[in-house]
Amino acid sequence: MHNHRVAQTISNTFLNYTSYVISLGGFLFGYDTGVVNGALSFISLPDQLNLSANLQGLVTASLVFGCTFGALFSGKLSDKYGRKLLLHIIAAIFTCATIGCALSNNIIILSIFRFILGLSVGCASSLAPVYLNEISPDRYKSQNVNKNAVAIVIGQLCAFSVNALLGTFLGHWHPVWRLMMLMAGVPAIILWLLSFNLPQSPFWQLIHSTKEKARQTFHRLGFPKLDIREAILASKTEQSHPQQVNLREIFHNKYLLYLFFAGIAVALIQQISGVNIVMYYGTTLLEQVGMGAKASLYGNVLIGLVSSIAIVLGTKLTSRFSHQHILIAGLCGNIIFMTGLTLVMRSHTFTQAQINLIVLILLTCFLATQQGIVSPTTWLLLAELFPPAVKSVFMSWATAVMWLTNFVISLVFPALVAHFGTQGVFLIFGGTNMFCVLLALLLVNPKLVKTAWQKL
Repeated sequence: MHNHRVAQTISNTFLNYTSYVISLGGFLFGYDTGVVNGALSFISLPDQLNLSANLQGLVTASLVFGCTFGALFSGKLSDKYGRKLLLHIIAAIFTCATIGCALSNNIIILSIFRFILGLSVGCASSLAPVYLNEISPDRYKSQNVNKNAVAIVIGQLCAFSVNALLGTFLGHWHPVWRLMMLMAGVPAIILWLLSFNLPQSPFWQLIHSTKEKARQTFHRLGFPKLDIREAILASKTEQSHPQQVNLREIFHNKYLLYLFFAGIAVALIQQISGVNIVMYYGTTLLEQVGMGAKASLYGNVLIGLVSSIAIVLGTKLTSRFSHQHILIAGLCGNIIFMTGLTLVMRSHTFTQAQINLIVLILLTCFLATQQGIVSPTTWLLLAELFPPAVKSVFMSWATAVMWLTNFVISLVFPALVAHFGTQGVFLIFGGTNMFCVLLALLLVNPKLVKTAWQKL
């Protein structure tokens, strides 16, 4: 009995170590998408890269465009080379591309390195939830996949905090944006070093390696014997009847087609709810509302701090309630706060100081519902929605759609603000959240998902 407890403790320790290291990929995802928020104002200065509104959109969207391709190919790459090796390569690309961004001396070079950085961010966004799902016994799956969602928000908070500190103490030095971007290289190097000690996904080993290696990895990660036997049996079935996942096969199987579009719907909900207009352009938004440059940087820190607290609390809800119901509740909160922002910006009854305070409170509330409820639920759904035989490929397509949508929003957002004003943009995203509720009702249906799994 004593030996069993010791073995169980060792397994849990190794599983925790593995899950936290993999989640560093989510942290880098959050940091690299959030760092541009504070850096953009400095990059745009006349004595730096002198960016117009459209060029600001290009700098922001170039990373997201790279993410689209990184996510699209991550499934095939991780199936061919393994989850561990791909994460190791991602960390190396993160490091090199970050240094390239910091040293860029014109908009073209910066956009190229941001695109390369996006390839690694996109891969990480697709790989990390799948990897975490596959190294976790059933009772730890939700907990460990949620670590990635939490890490994304904490990464954004760290980016906002570092930017605020650098902007405060070195704000007079206009090239400070280079230091802001360079700081993202620190966690990338840590991930690269720690990824040497990660285990390979045991489910990947069952298909691409030997059964004995997979069994050893299962034991190291603390999988119960029954789960190991079921996984081995499932892998034999999959190898004897491999699932075709090309587009023709998808469109000829109504159950695969439903799961495919359900994944696309979840990806769209993640982005068109409006989260990244605040994550990427929060400082710019607050400045346009009327806040000063330093106040806007610290306003972002407050938003990031509340988001981090909200996601820690929100991930506990996902294990207690229907994911569909939680998602719809969060989206309804988004609608309320986006509508409130529109009304406040159009009101003439408040002073500028009062508008600044109310806008900051409403943006914080929006990020609390989005990052605390909507975002962790969508990442959890994407990790759990697809059967093992098509998981990595479907996850790649879903995250590619997510990043492509993100790219379009990031690219056109500065122009939308210039044309419609901030209140008009808030109104637009209030409408997109209503559309998200409709998608969640129609396509994120747990009964239909369960039926599709049973029929495949």
